[in-house]
Parts: sequence; C-alpha cells; structure tokens
Amino acid sequence: MNRISQAGALLLALCLPVAASECLAGTAAVDVPLNTPAMQVSGAQKGVLIDLARAGTRLVAVGERGLVVFSDDNGQSWRQASVPVSVSLTAVQFVDAQQGWAVGHAGVVLTTHDGGEHWTLQLDGVRVAQLELEAAKAEQATAANPDDALIRVQSAERLVADGADKPFLALQFIDAHRGLIVGAYGLALQTTDGGATWHSLMGRIANPNGLHLYAISRQGPRWFLAGEQGYLARSDDDATSFSQLDSPYEGSFFTLQSRADGALLVAGLKGNAFVSNDAGTSFQRLSVPVPISFNDATRLADGQVLLVNQAGTLFRNGGQVLLPFGKPLGKPVSSLIEAADGSLVVAGFTGLQRIAQPATAASE
Repeated sequence: MNRISQAGALLLALCLPVAASECLAGTAAVDVPLNTPAMQVSGAQKGVLIDLARAGTRLVAVGERGLVVFSDDNGQSWRQASVPVSVSLTAVQFVDAQQGWAVGHAGVVLTTHDGGEHWTLQLDGVRVAQLELEAAKAEQATAANPDDALIRVQSAERLVADGADKPFLALQFIDAHRGLIVGAYGLALQTTDGGATWHSLMGRIANPNGLHLYAISRQGPRWFLAGEQGYLARSDDDATSFSQLDSPYEGSFFTLQSRADGALLVAGLKGNAFVSNDAGTSFQRLSVPVPISFNDATRLADGQVLLVNQAGTLFRNGGQVLLPFGKPLGKPVSSLIEAADGSLVVAGFTGLQRIAQPATAASE
C-alpha cells in the first residue's frame, strides 16, 4: 500500500497532516494552484493550518491553499504572508530569524529571507521528478546490479509521467545551506546551497517499497526518518545514506523528536509511541492512556517533550510513560510549538490557538 490513489487507511494517513479538500482531489491537475498566488483572506488564522515554526521570536504557521500567517506577539495576533502558490503547505522550518523554508503538495519548496513575510518558489513536482530520473540514469551507468538500477529508472520515468503531484511532508535544515526534504512515495531530496540546487537521495535510502516518509529528526551526524507501515531508517554518515531499522510497530509513524538526554521518541497511529535510548537499535513502548493517533511532538525550552494527538490532548514524556499535560483541547491538532514567552500555540483544522499558561501534568 504505497500509492495515494489507494484510498482508505492510506488516504487517511496522508490527509492527516494535509488539507483534506486538496488530498481528496486525487489526480486533479495542479498546474493552476502552482501558478496562482495564495488568496488574501480575513481571519486567516482561523483557516486550516498544518505546521508551526519559530523564526527567532516570531511564530510562523503554514497550511491549506498556500496559507501562511505569522505573529510577533507570541500568537496573540496574526498577519498573512505573501505566497506565490496556492497548494497546501505541510511543513515549515527556520534556521534563524530570517531564513526559512516550507514544503507542500505539488513538490513545492518555498523559501523566505524576511522571517516569513514574503516567499519565493524554489522547486516544484515537475522538476522533482526530473531530478530523480537524472539521478537514476546516472546510477544506472555504474550500477553493480543492473536489474535494480533499471527498476529505479522505470520508477523515475513513472514519476515524470505523473506530472507535478508530488507531496512533500517534512523537512530538516541544519543551517542556511544544507537541508533534507522527504515525502510521499519515498521522495527525498537534499541541498547544500540553500535550495539553489537539489539532488535526489532516493537511491541512498533503503526504502524499496517507496513508502511515504512523514518525519525527520537529527542528532549530530545521525539522522532518522519515519513513515508509513512502521518505516524507520537511520543515517550514521550525516545523511549521505540511510539504512532501514527494525520497527516495533507496523502502523504509520507521524512524528519523531529527540529528548534533551538524547533519547529518540517516535509516535503515530492509534496512540502508539516508543522511545529508543540506543539510537534506534531497540525501542521500548511508552504507556499511553488512550489509543488516539499522535500527530506531532515538540521539545520545550526546559528539555521535556510534548506530544499531541488527534483529539487535542497533550502528553508530556516522563521516563517510560506519557503523562497528560493540561486540559484536553477537544479538537484535532496537527502541530504545536512553544512561543518565546513560554506559552504554547497549536494549529489544526480550526486554525490557531494560544495556550497562555500551560498547566502541569494532570497526574501531578
């Protein structure tokens, strides 16, 4: 089950971090939203917003139909940014107060140099497919296994034939130059010049079934990937190549987060969450009180990790358990982040909400 068109559980999984209306469009043409700037709307902070990031003290949120909003008062008020596309944006990250990137449907990669107020298009799905085809043909010329190389070329040719519809779902930049983006069908691209050029990393990731990749985490030279059907992978050579890990669960993982002590948390469908204290060699299940899927996790300034599920319930990681944190929000949450003043801001299908003074864990 590694194609978006195969509906049901997979469609739900892919729609989880993205706008449902666009996800359900299936194979609809994407050339119009790729060439149409995001519409300026009133009350943009109440739209479908999918991911959050910090740009210094500024908060930036991205979401459906190219919607980007930003706040300079810790989420109390928001302004809408200027965006050149109207496809759904699924993930955003900043490396400092000014430089950031966002990724989304149709192979879109956007960049900003002014803290998220204005964005420019760096990459789209047509070019993404071409880059993978170029990489596959280059590898075929020197491949030790011609059959495997041919299969990769044929898969790349299908990506080209499919057009621009190539959803990116996660990104990780370590500075203003070097970053990794991943998404559906095992898409993975890397840049070393801030996105001026990109190269495909798909041939260096052990993902033979082209499973969707939903999350990235980094611990120094070690990088981790998580995706559908319990897919987990690790790079020990600073994202040059990735080897698949033995997974403790066969359902999809949607979030990865590192604790201050170096432990790696991974969580996803039906409230399944695990922690690894040996860089992914083994995992221990975290006790979770409710079987509701986790969407996101964030590390706070004090080092603790918070996770949020589809019901809007926050959990704090404490050893081998997850403790409820504050009162349930009673609505789906796709992302959460800590603002500069210590408040929490959450994003979801009903927009943004600021939690001014997070409570301590309910059990305490």
